[in-house]
Amino acid sequence: MRVFFQEPAPHTGIRTINAGTLCLALLCVLVSGMTWAQPPDPADVMGKILDEVLAELRDKGQSNEEREADIKKIIYAHFDFRAMSQLTLSTNWRKATPEEKQRFVDKFSRLLLATYIGRVEAYTNERVEVTGRRIKGERAEVSSVIISGDAEIPIRYKMRLKKGQWLVYDVVIEEVSLIRNYRSSYRDIVKKEGIEGLLSRMDEKLAEMNAG
Repeated sequence: MRVFFQEPAPHTGIRTINAGTLCLALLCVLVSGMTWAQPPDPADVMGKILDEVLAELRDKGQSNEEREADIKKIIYAHFDFRAMSQLTLSTNWRKATPEEKQRFVDKFSRLLLATYIGRVEAYTNERVEVTGRRIKGERAEVSSVIISGDAEIPIRYKMRLKKGQWLVYDVVIEEVSLIRNYRSSYRDIVKKEGIEGLLSRMDEKLAEMNAG
């Protein structure tokens, strides 16, 4: 038996919506919501991060400690240090205990921050431009260049989409990947001294950086 929605008398001013129209309306709402939920362009995200970092570096009204603390907040908000740690340890990540993994993430993030901040601090008065980006699914690579006189220093940021946010998981400075660089040296240390030996070496390096 076919069921019809009866249309009320014209004088009521009310029109019954049939099931097909209702489904179409709901679909339009869902599609509209999906459109609004689209993630931002990774190039725009990276440009904003760079602008914020350079603004901090050029701010002469605060101490070095305050400036470094502000830069760390920016970096921690936009860098996926757990993913970076996992990529750096590679197969050794699976061999580490949960406690060792957490300790490694903590120490490695501090080492990367010190390395990154040390590099960008050298370019305080130069101009930085985002020159392009490539997106493939939930991965992206944003290219930038630091212009210093006639020299151009290329820096590429590899990013991944996580919960609607683009996060950096590797930085390639002058064609040298931070992740690949650390992975090579850490692999040798773990092979000879184990994870605990690597963590001890990282403590030594952090102490050396803090002393300097």
